[in-house]
Amino acid sequence: MESDKKRLSELNKESKIAVLCGGMSAEREVSLRSGKNVHRALLELGYKNAQILDVGRDVAQKLHEGEYEFAFNVLHGRYGEDGCIQGLLEIMGIKYTGCDVKSSALCMDKETTKNILATCDIPLISSVCAYNLENLEQIVSGLDYPLMVKPVKEGSSIGMSRVENFDELKEAFKLAKKSDNKILIEEYYQGKSATIGVLQKKTQNGIETFATPILGFETKTQWYDYEAKYTKGLTRFILPADFDEEMTKNMQNIAIKAFEACECRGVARVDFLVYNNTPYVLEINTNPGMTDLSDLPAQANHMGIDYNSLVELILKTSEF
Repeated sequence: MESDKKRLSELNKESKIAVLCGGMSAEREVSLRSGKNVHRALLELGYKNAQILDVGRDVAQKLHEGEYEFAFNVLHGRYGEDGCIQGLLEIMGIKYTGCDVKSSALCMDKETTKNILATCDIPLISSVCAYNLENLEQIVSGLDYPLMVKPVKEGSSIGMSRVENFDELKEAFKLAKKSDNKILIEEYYQGKSATIGVLQKKTQNGIETFATPILGFETKTQWYDYEAKYTKGLTRFILPADFDEEMTKNMQNIAIKAFEACECRGVARVDFLVYNNTPYVLEINTNPGMTDLSDLPAQANHMGIDYNSLVELILKTSEF
């Protein structure tokens, strides 16, 4: 009996794999697109028992009934990227891809992420957090306009706004409050947007952590908002980004340093804003998108890892 359990718990082409996607966050549609792509790749790789599971409040029942051994997590945002689904999978004894409960929860909260990174000598843009409009003008008095207003626990630029003055800030704050109770207000720098994937794989010497090439963006929108991220033709990828060798190596090292500081596992993506030759870390995404327009697949492909190989590499992080 014990040998049977051991055999079933080891990843193989017969393993029952739930591709967790959809979910209940504002990023549901993006997650469904990611899930469809990942599921197709798993079938092409020979994992014939991989199935898409659109996650709702009955997810525990569906996971139990499906007798799944592994979960490939492509949920984005609340409940899927904040430690919630990870905790459930831990309780159910289902192995899962990517970051664990702790690192997912830490990185989902932009303020907590910045507080951790601030202890590691990582460049960060000046910011404050607020819960309501009361004393807001006083709270932001140490910041210089323009400002970016961000829900602390939201992704894909949902609920974000750029503002030039306090009147605009109040309206942006109300919009952000529709997505979260705590709002991050950060100085806006007109710099270069860039992102770096961080991946892990098992080797004979243990787990190797490595960074992808830097992906830069040129958008037709004012900043890299939701529309620019998911509408074909609105963003031009620059891969590799046009930084010199020294800056490239520095940013990749910072990405790995941030990944490790927040105790990430398996896969993550670190977003940067480069201004006045300083690479500021904006946030860490613990469940990067896997759509046709997503950053990580493009970065991996540039370093010789095609989409299906990337999916299998991420799948194997479930055994870390």
